[in-house]
Amino acid sequence: MRLAALIQHLEAYAPSNYQEDYDNSGLIIGNVNAEVHAALVALDCTEQIVDEAIAQGCNLIITHHPIVFKGLKKITGKTYVERVVLKAIRHNIALYAIHTNLDHVKNGVNGVICDRLGLKGTKILQPKSSLMKKLVTFCPTELAPVVRNALFEAGAGRIGEYGDCSFNADGIGTFKAGESTDPYVGEKGVQHHEPEVRIETVFLAQNERKVLLALFEHHPYEEVAYDIYPLENKLETVGAGMLGWLEEEMDGRDFLRLVKERMDASVIRHTKLLPKKIRKVAVCGGSGSFLLKEAIAAGADAFVTADFKYHEFFDADERIVIADIGHFESEQFTSDLLIDIIQEKFPNFPVRLTEHNTNPVNYFL
Repeated sequence: MRLAALIQHLEAYAPSNYQEDYDNSGLIIGNVNAEVHAALVALDCTEQIVDEAIAQGCNLIITHHPIVFKGLKKITGKTYVERVVLKAIRHNIALYAIHTNLDHVKNGVNGVICDRLGLKGTKILQPKSSLMKKLVTFCPTELAPVVRNALFEAGAGRIGEYGDCSFNADGIGTFKAGESTDPYVGEKGVQHHEPEVRIETVFLAQNERKVLLALFEHHPYEEVAYDIYPLENKLETVGAGMLGWLEEEMDGRDFLRLVKERMDASVIRHTKLLPKKIRKVAVCGGSGSFLLKEAIAAGADAFVTADFKYHEFFDADERIVIADIGHFESEQFTSDLLIDIIQEKFPNFPVRLTEHNTNPVNYFL
């Protein structure tokens, strides 16, 4: 199938505009119109992974971490990044990464961690803002239901678990049609007063084109009057980290044993265990120290994440137990998630899980 079809499915699951500004998710090497016949999935793209793709006959590698984060001024093969890029191009292998956008959806990286730990009642720990917009348009009264329903069909009007949401107000619109027009109502050269409905509804930013196409297709006027406003509202279903509850409270040591077993962690770096039981748990795959304040403010008893620096452990201040399980360990099951996402839509497309462990960190036990 065409690579574009696979990317469209992945980015419907985790839209690309959900990624952080510093990130480089998306198609890194390749042509969206190219045919792909098999994909290899891994957490990281290394030379070993590219060699595996070649051996397995895969012309697409899908990873969580982008191989290219910063701009490459030279591609000479001097660094491992340059060597991966050169080898992928030489063997006509496309590279695609789905990173912080997959971190930020509720059923993404952190959702997997919550599931493995058995957390219930989960929600986003730090919801993202500026992901929604508001559309305001003005429509002849008799056609307002048609326009509204078309907007809803295009994805507008969803707020949380509620759909078909809009605000409507009656008013009078005025206009004077020019000589070259073909007005739906009124006469050329004469100011016209038309009973209209002001329709307000919200939509996800990535759906703007689809919503506007629906508006233009179903609105009767030649010139459609509309406004689009950016919204600062937080989207509670998208953001960094997650929070959930264990079915039963546990003491600190039992909780760490659970985390170590369920997350297949070799070692856990943690702060001092506290006298209180652990029930509410915050999680963040990858580097999550930036969420410590949010985890404490949310009343979490423990925070499972990775990449805490020495001095950052002090910031727990005996208010929460930090459990640093390692970056790779916290995200290693992301590859299985990606395979599930792909196979749900394309059950006959060959997609393979890497046989290699790409963790660059080794432990002497």
